[in-house]
Amino acid sequence: MFGFGSNGAKKHLSSMFYTFRFHLFYSTLPATSRADILVDFMVNSLGFSTHEAISTSDKVTRSRLRNYEPHLLLDVFHNMGLNKSQIKTLISSSPEVLFCHIDKNLKPKIKVLQQLGLSGSDLVTFIKKSDFLTRGLHTTIKPSLDYLKELLGSYDSVAMVVKKEPRLLSNNLRKVIPPNISLLQNLGFSRMDIETIFNRRPRYLLNNPVWLERVVHQAENIFHIPRESRMFLHGIEALVSLDESKLERKLDIFRSFGWSDSDICAMVRKLPYCLTSSEAKISFTLKFFMNELGYEPSYLASHAPLLKYSLEKRVMPRNEILKFLKEKQLITRKLSLYTVVASTELEFQKKYVLPFREKMPDLYDLYIKVQAQEKS
Repeated sequence: MFGFGSNGAKKHLSSMFYTFRFHLFYSTLPATSRADILVDFMVNSLGFSTHEAISTSDKVTRSRLRNYEPHLLLDVFHNMGLNKSQIKTLISSSPEVLFCHIDKNLKPKIKVLQQLGLSGSDLVTFIKKSDFLTRGLHTTIKPSLDYLKELLGSYDSVAMVVKKEPRLLSNNLRKVIPPNISLLQNLGFSRMDIETIFNRRPRYLLNNPVWLERVVHQAENIFHIPRESRMFLHGIEALVSLDESKLERKLDIFRSFGWSDSDICAMVRKLPYCLTSSEAKISFTLKFFMNELGYEPSYLASHAPLLKYSLEKRVMPRNEILKFLKEKQLITRKLSLYTVVASTELEFQKKYVLPFREKMPDLYDLYIKVQAQEKS
């Protein structure tokens, strides 16, 4: 799978000879000198700046510096299909990869990922998002894959869920997941509900069961999302990513704009993901809708999707179009901003932009420019 490239065995023997000479020289150096050579390698071979290289090398313990095979490592990465930029990205986020034993450690683990259908930038992304390379192949990675196969029924399903959540293979899944499944079953969740949660947000079953139980309690008893509501699972997905202090800070922002707890609960029952926006976005969005447009909390709570659309790329440009059409009396029927914002881009342009293009050339050009930026 890894091969030797077009020069075959000759290239391999040359690389082996170079590595032998490198190790013979490298092993005699003090740790500080080894660190300097590591920095030089990252600068000259991978395009790091000196500052980036020093910062990256500082993340590595001195005891690891003796297990250093840079040119063999580059051969492996190139044969994996990674380019120089991708290798730099990988080493920046996971400098320990420089000190993996190539044949005993790195290659077998990369092979596992390739068998799951990962290659190129997907491989880099996967390794960046997990500590996969530091986990034991036979003690954690393969047992976890076997467990996922038992849980999901096929390796295609396993591959799909692992690509979605790389951290799955950084955990002992036979130990971590079953307590969460038991908890959800005891709370009345069906097997299908649990599979839905796992397939949509697999990392949620990696949490401590006490944490998951708290989230279920919040969804049902604090925000009053009915268990039978299709929003209940979405509520758990939204809440599980928020610790109590972060959640309270976000709720306080809504309260500072005059929202009652019943308004907040109505919004969460309508669209729980409103709570997953950053604090800055929540504040900016409420200022626009309430201070500039004059909407009341009760209206926004019942039209919660308005709070999740992008203000800069969707809401504000469409609001300017709608305001112009009303001012010029180009449309006579009563239209709400919610209706306009909720329509698809194709529907919006067909109904509210293209028929009036000649009447608003500057606004049309600006709107099209914004849409082009959104797609790029």
